[in-house]
Amino acid sequence: MTIAVIGAGKCEQKIYDLARDAGRALAQRGHRVICGGLGGVMEAVCRGVREAGGTSIGILPGNDPGEANAYVDIPIATGMGIGRNIIIVRSAEVILAINGSYGTLSEIAYALQLGKPVIGLQTWEVSESIIRVDQVADAMDAIGKLEVE
Repeated sequence: MTIAVIGAGKCEQKIYDLARDAGRALAQRGHRVICGGLGGVMEAVCRGVREAGGTSIGILPGNDPGEANAYVDIPIATGMGIGRNIIIVRSAEVILAINGSYGTLSEIAYALQLGKPVIGLQTWEVSESIIRVDQVADAMDAIGKLEVE
């Protein structure tokens, strides 16, 4: 399953560690991870994916694949700026939102409009449709249940 992990480009250490743990857990379960490919939550999740031997895909806003954080395995330069957010959401089966700012909010909105499941871990509370979780393990359980459906 392809999981989009969305979140802030800059974050505090606690959120970075949470995203890194999520990346590790996703890779250990055999999921592909797609994200925006830059810093903060995106870097942390890619780092965790790499540590667990998985594959991360970074959908970059600019034209240069070299903009990707050091842990992205497959950088895709779009030249689309924030327009790349819809590509991230459309490319995944499930969205895991960790923390985040307005870019994350836009991705959540796209996912909800498209009827894609959104799992929220310390993120925006904008809809009852978001599956709220408190821990990475809870997020993995929620993804597991979605795989069965």
